[in-house]
Amino acid sequence: MIFFLLSDTLISLFTLYLAYNLRFNFTVPTDFLDNFLNIFFVILILKIIIFIFFRLYRTAWRFFSLHEVKKILLAHIIVYSVFTIILILFREDMMPFARSIIVIDFMLSLVFITLLRLSKRIILESGKESNYKNTLIIGANSSINRLLNDKKNIEYTPVAIVDKSKNLINTYIFNLKIYSFDDLEKVILNKSIEAAIISKEYPQEELINIFEVLNKSGIKDIKIVNTLSSNQSTKKQLKDISVEDLLARHPKDLDTNKIESFIKDKVVLITGAGGSIGSEISRQCKKFDAKQLILLDHSEYNLYQICEELSDFDVVPVMQTVRKIEYLESTFTKYKPDIVIHAAAYKHVPLVEDNILEGISNNIIGTKNCIDMAIKHNVEKFVLISTDKAVRPTNVMGTTKRICELYAQNVDSKNTEIVAVRFGNVLGSSGSVIPKFRSQIQKGENITVTHPDITRYFMLIPEACELVLQAGAIAKGGEIFILDMGEPIKIVDLAKKMIDLSGRDNIEIEFCGLRPGEKLYEELLINDSDKKTQYESITVASSTKFNIDELNKKIEELLLKDDKLSILKEIVPEFNHKKNN
Repeated sequence: MIFFLLSDTLISLFTLYLAYNLRFNFTVPTDFLDNFLNIFFVILILKIIIFIFFRLYRTAWRFFSLHEVKKILLAHIIVYSVFTIILILFREDMMPFARSIIVIDFMLSLVFITLLRLSKRIILESGKESNYKNTLIIGANSSINRLLNDKKNIEYTPVAIVDKSKNLINTYIFNLKIYSFDDLEKVILNKSIEAAIISKEYPQEELINIFEVLNKSGIKDIKIVNTLSSNQSTKKQLKDISVEDLLARHPKDLDTNKIESFIKDKVVLITGAGGSIGSEISRQCKKFDAKQLILLDHSEYNLYQICEELSDFDVVPVMQTVRKIEYLESTFTKYKPDIVIHAAAYKHVPLVEDNILEGISNNIIGTKNCIDMAIKHNVEKFVLISTDKAVRPTNVMGTTKRICELYAQNVDSKNTEIVAVRFGNVLGSSGSVIPKFRSQIQKGENITVTHPDITRYFMLIPEACELVLQAGAIAKGGEIFILDMGEPIKIVDLAKKMIDLSGRDNIEIEFCGLRPGEKLYEELLINDSDKKTQYESITVASSTKFNIDELNKKIEELLLKDDKLSILKEIVPEFNHKKNN
């Protein structure tokens, strides 16, 4: 900015002096030079103010194009128009002055200031500095120019654009030719592409195909445009493409109006509020204008983090375990929640296998306590977060969650509508494979996968949580909703993509065998008698009847008797315990 300010000052001084000389054939009368500096400073101040207004000092001039020329022209028209008005209003103070100098100076200033900026781009491009990367823009997007003007993105110099729209092929944006997607590999080769920026949203299959072509061509620096939204504004920034981007499924039937009508002006109690799901549910409830958030978690650190993040909202931190019903009683009595979203649970399969009593106590007893308190205190709606591991479970964790579903469906709920929402893995949640693989890659270690054929369902945390709230909004009580997770993904393919994204070729995949209780693949339905809802992304599983008195009796036995696996099997006959080595 300082460079161009100084340059514009010198150019303005030079062009004005030259304009005087051209007007008087290089013999300027002395009395006309008496107020030369006054005229100069007025024009200079006007230029600086108008140029700043048009953000001409915040442009990365290596992207100088016709768009910037238009801005310079418009700025000059305004500057010299305003100066003409000043000249008329303060004629006596400006005299003597020849009005034709305005026209001459306008033309000279426009040409020289434009040439300065154009020359800067030419020098930068001809210099071939190693700091700049020949960059391919994927998707013709007029907003990408503003993004690349950011100093943080200074290393990326776009040299070509590819787009799938036939109407745009062989046209130009920012002086860059637009090529067909079919020519992607050819453009990469001919233009010596070193980096790529994906500027538009593409369906999952297309995005994966684009990534694979880029990766195959040896391009490791791949960015996408990330949109950051807040209550005040929407901001775009570049970020490295991640495996979450490649695997994310964005539901097309998300009904934010329905969610808002469910959450707005309600007191919402969220258990497990500091966990991956609970914290995102908390953010969503803030976004949809809850009246107050009661955030309950037994982890001091997790609770502190989410409360700090939402410190500008009406948040009540409750450091409490769901196992203690007398503690929950005081919380429900004090805060009187309208909605309870129960996300507190032990979810890691191997840990629960090694700590069966704790898994039963936290998952089953904790859920039962929360449901019982919700019913007792006339909570409008109770939403239980469940898992695909509850379907024909092969491990203790999945079985405890299935028992929670049975309790939710069969308890006498009185005035409380109780619903369970079942989905698969969420991308990037704590303890999931993605953070684990990422950590192994950063350490330079080989990635460990349990089995070459193991598959899992995946969904982004925000999308999963929004659908949870949407399911809660349409619930009438007693349902188990199932979120559409798309097609299951092979974990070995996930690992390969993460290695490709890392750009490291010294990392391999090792198979270490299935862990205790682990399935090769997960299911979302116990049988095929599911029903469609008004939303394609949400279906309803058929209900399972279970005598509630018998269920309560069996839950008591789980706490008292040693042979807990047998009792789990009695409650959930489809439980087929896998003791893998």
